[in-house]
Amino acid sequence: MIKVKPSLKTVLKRLRLSGIMPILPERAAYARKTSLSELDFFELVLQDEIDRRDQKNLMNRLFRAGFEEEQTLENFDWDAPVTFDRDGVRDLFSLGFIERCEDAILMGPVGVGKTFLASALGHCACRAGHNVLFLRNDRMLKMIHQSRADNSTEKVVCSLLAPDLLIIDDFGLRRLNSQQSSDFYEIIIERHRRSSTIVTSNRTIEEWIPLFDDPMLAQSALDRLAHNAYQIVIEGESYRRMQRPEGKNRESDPPKRRRS
Repeated sequence: MIKVKPSLKTVLKRLRLSGIMPILPERAAYARKTSLSELDFFELVLQDEIDRRDQKNLMNRLFRAGFEEEQTLENFDWDAPVTFDRDGVRDLFSLGFIERCEDAILMGPVGVGKTFLASALGHCACRAGHNVLFLRNDRMLKMIHQSRADNSTEKVVCSLLAPDLLIIDDFGLRRLNSQQSSDFYEIIIERHRRSSTIVTSNRTIEEWIPLFDDPMLAQSALDRLAHNAYQIVIEGESYRRMQRPEGKNRESDPPKRRRS
C-alpha cells in the first residue's frame, strides 16, 4: 500500500483538500497499475474531491430541507390505484417551474400520495442544487407565532422566504385565525414571482377562502398562488394504506382515515 507522506498531508490540509487523503493511496496504486499520466492522475484525484464535495453539499441540503421521510420519484408506485395528470407531474420533475419561479398545488383526499410527490419534488430539487424547506402548515404558522415572543420574527420570516422551493404540507386542516391568515398571506405574497412554493391540501381551492379570517386576504393570496400555479388533483384509494405490508393481504379491510 502506497503511503502518503506527512509533508503532503500538510499541503493538502493547507489547501483544504484533506478529503482526498483517504483515497489517495488507492488512486496512486490504480494510476501505477494502469500507467496513467501525471496529469490524468491529477485530474482523477481532483474529480474525486469534486464528487465528494457535491455529495456532502447534497446531504447538507437534504438535512436542512427537513423532510420527514426520504421519498423520491424512483420509489413512487406508479401502479398505485390513484389517478392524476401524470404528464403534468413529470413536467414538474423537470424543475423548470423552479427556474421560472412558479408554484404548484397538490390536492386530493387523505393518503393518496400528495406529501410523497411533494417531498420527492423537493428531493429532486436538492439533487439539482436548489435550497429547499419542507414544513407542515401548522408548524410553519406556529414558528412565526412563537417568534414574536423573542423578537425573532424577521429572522424566521427570512428563513421562509430564502429557499428556492418552500413546501407547505397539509394546508387547510383547520380554519386560520386572524393572525395566521395574515402570516400565511405575507409568506405567499413575498415569495410570489421570486421563488417557488408547493402547497399540498386535502381541500379543493374553492374550499380555501372560508378557511381565512379575512376573505380579502384569502382572495389576494389565491390570485397570486392558486390561479398561477400547476394544479395537480390526485384521486383514488389511500396510497399510504396500500404501502403497508399487510395492506396487500387485507383487501377486504375498510380504509382507515389518516393524515396525508
